[in-house]
Amino acid sequence: MDFVNSNENIIFVHNTIHLISQMADNIIIACGGILPLLSAATSPTTELENIEATQGMSSETAITFLSRLMVMVDVLVFSSSLNFSEIEAEKNMSSGGLMRQCLRLVCCVAVRNCLECRQRHRDRGNKSSFRNNKTQEILQNAGTCNKDPDRLLQDVDINRLRAVVFRDVDDSKQAQFLALAVVYFISVLMVSKYRDILEPQRETARISQSGRSMRQELNSPTSTETPLAFDSSKDHPARSDLHLESSLPHTDSGIGEEQVASITNGSDLEHSTGVLISTLSSEVKRSQESLSDSETLLKPPSSIISISQPKKGINVKEILKSLVASPVEGLEAGLEPLSYPDPAANPQAHAMLPMQFHSFDRSVVVPVKKTSPGSLAVHTGGGSSSTSAGLTAGSTPNIFAAASATPKSMINTTGATDAAPSSSSSSSFVNGATSKNLPAVQTVAPMPEDTEESMSAFCEVDQCSLRQGQTPPELKPFSSLTGLQAASRDAGQCLSITTKLERALEKVAPLLREIFVDFAPFLSRTLLGSHGQELLIEGLVCMKSSTSVVELVMLLCSQEWQNSIQKNAGLAFIELINEGRLLCHAMKDHIVRVANEAEFILNRQRAEDVHKHADFESNCAQYAADRKEEEKMCDHLISAAKHRDHVTANQLKQKIVNILTNKHSAWGTLAQSQLHDFWRLDYWEDDLRRRRRFVRNPFGSTHLDVTCKSLQEYGTEEDEVVKSKKVFRIQTVASQNPETELMLEGDEDAVSLLQEKEMDNMGGPVILSSPAQLVAPVLVARGTLSITTTEIYFEVDEDDPAFKRVDSKVRAYTEGLHGKWMFSEIRAVFSRRYLLQNTAMEVFMANRTSVMFNFPDQATVKKVVYSLPRVGVGTSYGLPQARRISMATPRQLFKSSNMTQRWQRREISNFEYLMFLNTITGRTYNDLNQYPVFPWVLTNYDSEELDLTLPGNFRDLSKPIGALNPKRAAFYADHYETWEDDQAPPCHYNSHYSTAASTLHWLVRIEPFTTFLFGTNNDKFDHPDRTFSAIARSWRNCQRDTSDVKELIPEFYYLPEMFVNSNGYHLGMREDRTMVYDVDLPAWAKKPEDLVRINRMALESEFVSCQLHQWIDLIFGYKQRGPEAVRALNVFHYLTYENSVKLDSITDPLLREATEAQIQSIGQTPSQLLIEPHPPRSSAMHLSPLMFKDQMQQDVIMVLKFPSNSPVTHVAANTLPHLTIPAVVTVTCSRVFAVNRWHNTVGLRGAPGYSLEQAHHLPIEMDSLVANNTGSNKRQITDLVDQSIQITTHCFVVTADNRYILVCGFWDKSFRVYSSETGKLTQIVFGHWDVVTCLARSESYIGGDCYIVSGSRDATLLLWYWSGRHHIIGDNPNNSDYPAPRAVLTGHDQEVVCVAVCAELGLVISGAKEGPCLVHSITGDLLRALEGPEYYQCPRLISVSSEGHCIIYYERGRFCNFSINGKLLAQMEVNDSTRAILLSSDGHNLVTGGDNGVVEVWQACDFKQLYVYPGCDAGVRAMDLSHDQRTLITGMASGSIVAFNIDFNRWHYEHQNRY
Repeated sequence: MDFVNSNENIIFVHNTIHLISQMADNIIIACGGILPLLSAATSPTTELENIEATQGMSSETAITFLSRLMVMVDVLVFSSSLNFSEIEAEKNMSSGGLMRQCLRLVCCVAVRNCLECRQRHRDRGNKSSFRNNKTQEILQNAGTCNKDPDRLLQDVDINRLRAVVFRDVDDSKQAQFLALAVVYFISVLMVSKYRDILEPQRETARISQSGRSMRQELNSPTSTETPLAFDSSKDHPARSDLHLESSLPHTDSGIGEEQVASITNGSDLEHSTGVLISTLSSEVKRSQESLSDSETLLKPPSSIISISQPKKGINVKEILKSLVASPVEGLEAGLEPLSYPDPAANPQAHAMLPMQFHSFDRSVVVPVKKTSPGSLAVHTGGGSSSTSAGLTAGSTPNIFAAASATPKSMINTTGATDAAPSSSSSSSFVNGATSKNLPAVQTVAPMPEDTEESMSAFCEVDQCSLRQGQTPPELKPFSSLTGLQAASRDAGQCLSITTKLERALEKVAPLLREIFVDFAPFLSRTLLGSHGQELLIEGLVCMKSSTSVVELVMLLCSQEWQNSIQKNAGLAFIELINEGRLLCHAMKDHIVRVANEAEFILNRQRAEDVHKHADFESNCAQYAADRKEEEKMCDHLISAAKHRDHVTANQLKQKIVNILTNKHSAWGTLAQSQLHDFWRLDYWEDDLRRRRRFVRNPFGSTHLDVTCKSLQEYGTEEDEVVKSKKVFRIQTVASQNPETELMLEGDEDAVSLLQEKEMDNMGGPVILSSPAQLVAPVLVARGTLSITTTEIYFEVDEDDPAFKRVDSKVRAYTEGLHGKWMFSEIRAVFSRRYLLQNTAMEVFMANRTSVMFNFPDQATVKKVVYSLPRVGVGTSYGLPQARRISMATPRQLFKSSNMTQRWQRREISNFEYLMFLNTITGRTYNDLNQYPVFPWVLTNYDSEELDLTLPGNFRDLSKPIGALNPKRAAFYADHYETWEDDQAPPCHYNSHYSTAASTLHWLVRIEPFTTFLFGTNNDKFDHPDRTFSAIARSWRNCQRDTSDVKELIPEFYYLPEMFVNSNGYHLGMREDRTMVYDVDLPAWAKKPEDLVRINRMALESEFVSCQLHQWIDLIFGYKQRGPEAVRALNVFHYLTYENSVKLDSITDPLLREATEAQIQSIGQTPSQLLIEPHPPRSSAMHLSPLMFKDQMQQDVIMVLKFPSNSPVTHVAANTLPHLTIPAVVTVTCSRVFAVNRWHNTVGLRGAPGYSLEQAHHLPIEMDSLVANNTGSNKRQITDLVDQSIQITTHCFVVTADNRYILVCGFWDKSFRVYSSETGKLTQIVFGHWDVVTCLARSESYIGGDCYIVSGSRDATLLLWYWSGRHHIIGDNPNNSDYPAPRAVLTGHDQEVVCVAVCAELGLVISGAKEGPCLVHSITGDLLRALEGPEYYQCPRLISVSSEGHCIIYYERGRFCNFSINGKLLAQMEVNDSTRAILLSSDGHNLVTGGDNGVVEVWQACDFKQLYVYPGCDAGVRAMDLSHDQRTLITGMASGSIVAFNIDFNRWHYEHQNRY
């Protein structure tokens, strides 16, 4: 009980009770129904008939469920203290419905127990040969019986009835109704028991015979529908095979063991009898009057029924008859009462008009009496046909169906309305009509709902039905002396009647008395006599005077009590039964509906199972194929790994050979060095995507065996175009529709590729594998791309015939044929076009190279991109690092990035912006047909001097290259207007401004492009007259030749080596007898570096800045296509534009191959970024009006003197505003450092936002700990350095965030990391074999990561990686004690004294004590030595800029300027002993300072002196520039720092000449 009443289990208990409520009434009907069982229990013969299992279950199952439900009700309802009103409200049940259901359950179980006991008593006491076979068969398997067969009701049933009545006695109306129903139930059984005691079985054979004759007539062929016959076991023995198992398992229900036994045995009986229904076949007492006219006879009132024939069986039908037929004085005039003849006496009456009622639990044929002419038909709503309404006894009409069809006629049993007014003679109402004043039975037809007539008609039918077809047992008076005498004779040999009655009723009589007493006020108003007198008062007086059971029985058998109980209590009991049948019917409809749904679901699941089976078979086949493919892939990967290992081994071998044989190596001598070093352009790109670095070329050659083409080998390009048009005809695609712009703000990258349905379901580490093509400059190699969880693999198909035809030299220059790339190395992913199709992808790596792949379709590209890390298109363009950005179109990238705004604000250069536009529109170094395109900007290539301030020296950028010459422009316009080819749209030019041929034309002198040219030119150089030989000649051809409209490539603005034939190729002799060797430069360029420098100056000039947006409109913008392109003379062949052809739609392989060849040869136009004009660049004067003004600022801003006089040997100005502590960090010779806070406002003089109010603020605020001399322990590096080390600026490095200082020179051969906040040592780094002499730091990137280079007396350098995230040397914070260097740099044979590192160029430049200076790559390769003039031997200072200038200071005031590729550009000597040098951020200006205290500014390219600052009273030891390049901070030998104003703009040529 604790479990049931616990609040923790309340939900479980509520749901269980609700489940019981849903099942109860259906189980009762499945067990036979209360009325049929009660009828059998009260009939003298206990006769049962077969019934169908109507609830979809067998009788055994139904009885088992009934017993279990009863046990659960005992525990959850009767033994608990739950409030059912909450459950009923929660489950949308009627008020009090639970207790009424419990009463129905209790009545059903009790009457089954009663039946069982009667049957056992009869079997034990009656030894005659007659046996009721039906009942015997039903009850034969009842199991062991612990019940007392002499008792009317068993103890457990009495306790349950008491619990039903008195559990919720506070609910007065509900308790009164239950009490009334229980009074009727007990009264019927008590009177029946009294009859059984008085009348032993007599004339049983005759009764049984009459029952059989009635059944035969019920089965007569006059039925209009096939009836369900009430067969005997003799006719259908199969009907008697429904038995109960011999025993049920014992369950601990929480009630007494005796009760459990009783309940179990009760279930046994119910199991047996549940399939049968009583036919109530006993004879009906006939009236003493002669029934002469069967049509119009009046039924005598129950008060005058003869009691002189007590030997006849008392039948429930007669009780209902008496209920229907009110006393004669209550009949209304004009109604025609019907007679109910005895079926045994008048068997012919059954065949008059047969009628079948379809109940939901059985179907019985009801023979009816012939109706009167005024009778109406009744339509029962339970699915039966229209039937006549004359009902004979024994029928069970479907009044519940009628009631459910017309809900207004339902009997109110809930007490929700005032169903029992105290002044009424009845306790129950049927739609407001009491049983006392009910009219006689009339047959009515269905009428419209919601009318008073229909409701009253259904009331009549209900009352008929209640009193005819569902007749409760009748209370029959036993006042006849004859009856008593007969009974005493029959029971002579047994106990006395009183003893038997006392024995049978001793338990149940107290319950009835208790109900009478406790409900006396209600029952006294309800149980009224025929004259309205209160019967209960005299009954209570009688009961109080005597406790004898006999008196109670006599009281119940009296005529007044019988009439009152039948009319009032009987009606309540019928209402109780009706409610159960209604709920059963509704529940059955619900179950049927649910079953239909379940069947539908099951059918669908069966179909799915069939489908799944087919899928399974196909999946099995697919799985086998996949496994086969995977095995093939594994073999492929193994062979690919072997190829990669072979390639790696060759590279390592070449590296070792270089290290060993270089003239600076251990075995190298000047004599052993090669006579000619060959170089090739490295694929390394800097931040502006410039490829400037040359590396040794093991495949290098002078190609002396290569000849030049003859003029006869060239066909005119026009002929080639005509020929290509004859080969195929291509459908033109309409001009590109305005692209649907996608929103790039959302993040869709949470969806991993494993959730995408299109992804190949491959097992193992390979998550995606696809056929792909590696796109290289002149090679497109077919192969397989495989992606694991951490790597990309590409393996070329070496069996491909096209790959075999490729020259081995071209293959040697192609990287990635057996490629492997780590995910951690990927920095950007772009979707690309190849052959005008959006099916390619380019991946940019951390080693500043890129690789491009082409795939079968765009869907594969998406799958590959979503398999790769989320890097987007990198961090340079202001776009989020997301996969959707990698899949974005060029137009989306352009609109979403911030580069245009930065260009307009002049935060980036024209070169950087053009390279950005080229990159996002798909221009790539990997496809020569889509090589980046740059404009011609100068027109004067003949003058001795070039004045960049004259507009006439600049090209008109608003016109395409073909329209600059008016005569040629007219030719092209006419060519467009007179277009005659119907197979292609008209165009101005047959050639393009950017093709693979034009790119190789410009770059023919440098490898690998020389070899690439051979691969596309039949292994020959171009004819000398067609070879790029002079800048001026190429410009003239672009203005005069109708087939030459070439624009430039980016190398014209940064790569002077392209104009020099450094490999000594024999390029032939022109017709004018001049040899083609180096490119002839303009007269104003003395060397290639001058040409590139001046070209770049012109590109960044104000003239170009003001026009560049117009050239962008032509190449990338709205003048690229459409009417604007026609007006601008800017229309090219239609096959150069994107979306002009869909290659997948060409099914003819020959036609497709010809189309691809045409696209390859004719060039490709970049993707269109704009369909409106590009915004112009803002004017420099507008952005910064004071930029070019001579503000007469003081050269010296401030002098800051430290308390110590120790020389300031290191200055680091990390002043970016976003830093936590923008500061100038200084370190003295005594290793005392100071973190001096920087105020950024001072550095912005002349810039927007500058105000005079801020001018008095000094830019540098001294470190308070140093100024106050209070925290000197936090600013002193106390660890001892080696005594032989001279403390210089090279001994210190400050990290970019000012938080850590790296110091070298310690005796233990280490360098150490200190915190600038606390001065504490945080890391010691070992690696050298001798004292570390110098340190250098590269520029920092996002996160503060950078390279650290340490040089040592052991003549080696180590390259380390500084982790800005963990603030340690090395990647792994768990192994910070023993970090490993990224590379070991060798080649020196003396102590390394100075070093510089540039991460952007990937170079480390170092100088030994007595030379030379060596250039290494950051991968450890020794590239070259920087060899100065004869006396330039001892380097001391090195400064390198990202622009490619390397300034080296040697002893005795000697300076050299080298290019990064080793060419000496300039040299000079000064009288000062220089201690510090510094290059400006653009590399154009050099700042020096030395012992004489003078700071000087030089032009880096030629060492032209630009400015000399006033001398200081102490020597300069160190210097650095603020982030804005406006303040120069110098560390002095006197222990102070000086801040100088510096403005590099005032030495700009435009400032000097224009402002």
